[in-house]
Amino acid sequence: MSGTEERDNRPGGPDTGGDPACWLHRVCDACGRIREQPDGDACEHCGAGPETAAGPETAAAPPPVAPSRPRDRDEQGRARNARPRDGLGRPLPYGSPGVARQPEGVPRTPAQALAEAQQLLDDGMPFHAHEVLEDSWKAAPEAERGLWRGLAQLAVGLTHAARGNASGAASLLGRGVTALAPYADAAPYGIDIAGLTCWATELTGRLDSSTAPVQAAGSAPRLLRDPR
Repeated sequence: MSGTEERDNRPGGPDTGGDPACWLHRVCDACGRIREQPDGDACEHCGAGPETAAGPETAAAPPPVAPSRPRDRDEQGRARNARPRDGLGRPLPYGSPGVARQPEGVPRTPAQALAEAQQLLDDGMPFHAHEVLEDSWKAAPEAERGLWRGLAQLAVGLTHAARGNASGAASLLGRGVTALAPYADAAPYGIDIAGLTCWATELTGRLDSSTAPVQAAGSAPRLLRDPR
């Protein structure tokens, strides 16, 4: 993660309360790298634009400009995208039926967060699991921020793999493994750092540009070490 992303996504930063750390909208579908300006016309890393990512034969004419709408906010008045999403977190048109997102800012103990995230992963909802882990990342002490960020990145990587975005999945899985590496010896809260690293490496090895979307539930990792 770049210094800009780290700064902007800290609690109290400009993106707090929105979609600050999910990184899903920042990943270029063409090269899999994190874009610094995701709303720009072309990826600054590989130059891919809408036509490159979709293929010239499927590129559509720009849609008409829609009237601007007030920024979405939650019940506490914090900025949060209110567009409905499907089970993998993909935005749907306003007014469409969607899958409810996890409530933001819920206080959880580490054990509660890990149990809730594991259940969501097992249910094939890694995007929703990342929202739980992101909450813990925001609330964690400085020494644990990398731990929870890494777990959230692994969940986002699985989300991309389930969406069929192999390059984005590999990018986020790699970032998650890197973030978790400093915690390998301590394995805080019983988190299976070694097992998660092996899982991410194995999943990355199965991905390429022609790989079909993986089954999210069937590919879900185990967050905790086997107590036996």
